[in-house]
Amino acid sequence: MPNLTLLDTIKTTLQKSKVEKLAAIASEDTFSVKDLIDLSFYHDEQIGFRAAWILENVFTNHQQRFLPYVFYFLEKFPQQKNLSALRHYVKIMAFMTKKNASVEIKKILAEYDTNHLVEVAFAWLIDEQIPVAVKSHCLNLLANLDIKHNWIKEELLQTMDFLVDKESIAFFAKVKQIRKQLWKVD
Repeated sequence: MPNLTLLDTIKTTLQKSKVEKLAAIASEDTFSVKDLIDLSFYHDEQIGFRAAWILENVFTNHQQRFLPYVFYFLEKFPQQKNLSALRHYVKIMAFMTKKNASVEIKKILAEYDTNHLVEVAFAWLIDEQIPVAVKSHCLNLLANLDIKHNWIKEELLQTMDFLVDKESIAFFAKVKQIRKQLWKVD
């Protein structure tokens, strides 16, 4: 059952400042990261989007509160179908897989079987229904995981070559950035 106090709070339009305040108070006493993850799957997509936006802010600004729920987040990640919430989910994953991720996150991901996450990210990347902002974060996520999965580089380069003419100028710019990142790894 959803946290009704949180649900009531995010039923209305949120400003960035309100999202940051909600992220700052996320705790077992008010509402947990698990509550936010669960609400990001809510049948009302606007509520799901707002929950995911707050979740991203918790990860970015209050990571210690996010850490106990990393495995739950990783389990739920491939199930996210709300495209507005998905943008935040993939962005969180891109942050989690960056070189400068926290030691705790790096340790969790080193031990976690990320194969399914990689498959899902590639599927989203080639899905014509997925918004370009989500695809952009998928590029980051996949490039970041190249260190763990050495086959990603070649597959990602081929996929980007295939998609570059089908997507926007912004996507093209991101592809250039990701190509640089992939070639630096060698």
